[in-house]
Amino acid sequence: MNESNKFVVSIIINNYNYARFLPDAIESAINQTYPHTEVIVVDDCSTDNSRDIIQSYRDKIIPIFHQENGKQSAAFNSGFAASKGDIIIFLDSDDYLFPHTVETVVGVWKPNTAKVHYRLSVVDICKQPLGYEYPQGDKPLSSGEVWRNLLEVGGYNSVATSGNALNRKALEQVFPIPDEYKLTADDYLWTLIPFYGDVIAIHQPLAAYRIHTSNQWALATVSGDRFRRFVKHDLQNYALLLQKARELGYEVPQDLEMRSFGRLWSRMASYRLDPQNHPIPTDNSWKLMILGIRSLWKYSEYRFIKKLAFSLWFLSVGLLPIPLARELITWLFVPQKRPKFPLKRPNLLLSHSPREETV
Repeated sequence: MNESNKFVVSIIINNYNYARFLPDAIESAINQTYPHTEVIVVDDCSTDNSRDIIQSYRDKIIPIFHQENGKQSAAFNSGFAASKGDIIIFLDSDDYLFPHTVETVVGVWKPNTAKVHYRLSVVDICKQPLGYEYPQGDKPLSSGEVWRNLLEVGGYNSVATSGNALNRKALEQVFPIPDEYKLTADDYLWTLIPFYGDVIAIHQPLAAYRIHTSNQWALATVSGDRFRRFVKHDLQNYALLLQKARELGYEVPQDLEMRSFGRLWSRMASYRLDPQNHPIPTDNSWKLMILGIRSLWKYSEYRFIKKLAFSLWFLSVGLLPIPLARELITWLFVPQKRPKFPLKRPNLLLSHSPREETV
């Protein structure tokens, strides 16, 4: 793939009732510095004025209007079927790309690339930076033969939907996305795509990830319901990983599911916030404390101070009364609610997104 200037890049924007954000996403896609792009906007049967906004762009985009709400997988499937690009970017309609995103991705693309992922600048509803990136901290995004990480620790350091550019040939191996992943099509892809080539990481933000009250996954407040959904989807992703490993003839460790402390963070939060409805009936505070601390010290690459800090988090959330445990869960999962200090100081305790270690 040396003739990079001839790559066609398809930017597929999936939208449902985000009319207030949609123009930012579309404008960011059609105003890329790289010329060989197509912009496809899939509206998943919105009930606001999204259709009018999409139609106002006329021949600048390829519009697709669903007649019924099919969720994320249906939007991805429709957009991919209509696309012609060698490289595909699925852009959530509440996020937006920076002008040079596609040009930067194409510049690092190699023949055996399965995907390029890049960091996201986290902004508020008015596009004002919140002072951190996704993923948080200085831990680099995973690169190379990432499938090995999946089989060794059950996850890898990745990023949300809008932070990925995917190889069409790899996508053709896994599309269409099954209906059981209609709410987690992005998880489905991030689990499977690394098995079809190398992953390249770009360690600066190339797009914006917007935090607002109606995000499906981004947390503004903590609740048992939200974490229960996280846990259920983690279980689904783990089953998908095992299925792919068996299909390709790979062996996986028997304790693979317990090696990802990102999953155990979510399980601890779900259990403490709403133990009656927690999806894993065999869980309890002591079990999750032991598993979480074991995972940190045996499988994480953190330095001593962070391992100690996160171990204290597991102990504190597991043992403290619910009101105090809730405060610690909020501190970990909702970074925008942490105290702001007048002086810039290194974050020695938390530089890790709660779901980075999950698939």
